[in-house]
Amino acid sequence: MTFLWVVTGAALAAAVAAWIAARRANARLAQISEMHWELKYQYLELRQLVERLRQQGQIPGADLPAAPPAPQPPAKESFVPLTSLRR
Repeated sequence: MTFLWVVTGAALAAAVAAWIAARRANARLAQISEMHWELKYQYLELRQLVERLRQQGQIPGADLPAAPPAPQPPAKESFVPLTSLRR
């Protein structure tokens, strides 16, 4: 009978430890989520500031043309009729 009480107490202690860990993880998730959205907002603000400064000509080298994107190779697709697959 004593063994069952020890197992019950250990299970209760494990449950409390898991509950505390879950609360900490939830708080950390909320903090990281808030930091993510704050960083995203700051990034967009800085991007707008850079665009504004580029348009005003205050960024050296902003008048250089952007490098053209590399041409993509044509897709290699072909049509295979179903009648040729039956043979």
